[in-house]
Formats: sequence, structure tokens, C-alpha cells
Amino acid sequence: MKENTANTDKPVSIGVFDSGIGGLTVVKTLRAAIKEANIVYLGDTARVPYGTKSEETIKRFAREDTVFLIEKGVDLIVVACNTASSVALSYLKREFKDIPIFGVVEPGVNMALNASKTGKIGIIGTIATIKSHAHRKLLNKQGVLKVYEKACPLFVPLAEEGLTKGQIPRLVAEYYLHDLKEKVDTLILGCTHYPILMDTIKEVLGEQIKLIDPAYALALQVKSFLNNNGMIKNTGENGTLDLYLTDIPPHYHSLLSIFLGFTPDTIEKVDLKDISRC
Repeated sequence: MKENTANTDKPVSIGVFDSGIGGLTVVKTLRAAIKEANIVYLGDTARVPYGTKSEETIKRFAREDTVFLIEKGVDLIVVACNTASSVALSYLKREFKDIPIFGVVEPGVNMALNASKTGKIGIIGTIATIKSHAHRKLLNKQGVLKVYEKACPLFVPLAEEGLTKGQIPRLVAEYYLHDLKEKVDTLILGCTHYPILMDTIKEVLGEQIKLIDPAYALALQVKSFLNNNGMIKNTGENGTLDLYLTDIPPHYHSLLSIFLGFTPDTIEKVDLKDISRC
């Protein structure tokens, strides 16, 4: 694996990875907040979801994703995947000390703390994210004791299939979320796939619920870091987006439109099978 070295003459390059296409919700927010940044996105669509995998496997996948992005010459890495952020972020920071790595858990928790009026906060995520209790531990450190966690594993395949509205996602949402009704005033969407199900989640829980998409807080955190380190170049031009997927679904055009808001001109399929040897 080659060492990452930032070129100060070029716009900052941000690497983003997720278990699938869901992390493009984070990319969309980053592009809005840091227009001049070049973004390299890796979606591990061949192995989605990460949330049903073991801790050992999640760490291995996250390491392979990180190595791939470093090989692309990025200046920092955003772990858009909540599962990888919950289970593997500390491991990645130990393994790759020479590059800044940001996760989505802490920004989401801080945003929820600012939004909640009652201190009753819920988290929904994949099985692995909820099992890690990463959000709950941070909330407990801040004195929040009434924390409600719920794994919603079927939300990911629904999102990946583009089934975001209608009877099927509503029935699934009611099945998962009925226990949270009247118990929380703020709910952290602990998976990048969940924001596109926001309307359905609101239908089930009620309009009064505050839904927290950690991508917004994460984008502000990354922008602040870049500004503080003089890494943002005010070129007046929009940055580029390089999109890599480990598998290209037949209906990827419609999915990219849902998650990103447009379909990039170029998408490259990549194979990560040799990355683990680096």
C-alpha cells in the first residue's frame, strides 16, 4: 500500500465509503457543504449489507474499503456506513494513523442532543450497529439515560430496491417502530439508507418526531476540519465525483437518482479481493 500524500496545489480530495449506495446521501450533503472538494466514493454493493455480518468481517471489509480509497490518493476518509463507524472506526484509526478518518456516529449523537427537548432519544440502525450500542454509550456519557434502540434490518434492502413509499415500507416501518411511539421526541437515523425512508418513518411515528440525519452534522465537522487546516481551495469551481461500486445493480440509474439526486456520467466497477493483502 502506498503512502497517502496530499498535493497542496490540488483541491482537497475526500474519500467516502459505505456498504452500498446509501452513503450517497452523505456524498450529496458533503457536495452541498464543500462544493470545491473532489469526492471519491466506494459503495461495496457486492457485499451489502454490512449490518448482518460479524464484527471480524465488518472490520475486514472496512479495512479493504479504506485501503482502496487511500490508493486513490484521498486526503481524508469519511466512513459513511453507520455499521462500520460503530464497529470499526477505532480499529481503522489505529491501523491508518497518517490519514484523518471521520465517522457518522458522534456527529449524529451531538445533533440529537441539540434537538431533543425531553432527553428521550431513539436510534434505529442495522443489527450490528444496534448491537454495538455505540450511540447509546455516547448518549449515556452526556447524561442521557432514556435511550431506545431498535434494529431495522429490512430498511436497507427496501432502500436498495427503491421501495421507499407505499404499503410495503409502511408495514415494515410499523412492525419495527411501533414500540418507539410516544417514547421518544428525537430519532437518530443510524444508517445511510434510512433518510430516503424518512417520509414513511414520519407517517408511522408522527410529524412531531425530530428525525436526525447525521450526514448534515458530519459535513459541518469535515468542513470545519478542512478550514482549520487550510485544506479548502477556493477555486470557484465545483469538485469532481468519482464513483466506484463493487457490483452494479441492474436498476442502478434509478437508485442513484434517489440517493444522490442525479446520475453521474461515469461509474466504475471494482474488485476488492486483493486489497486485504496490502
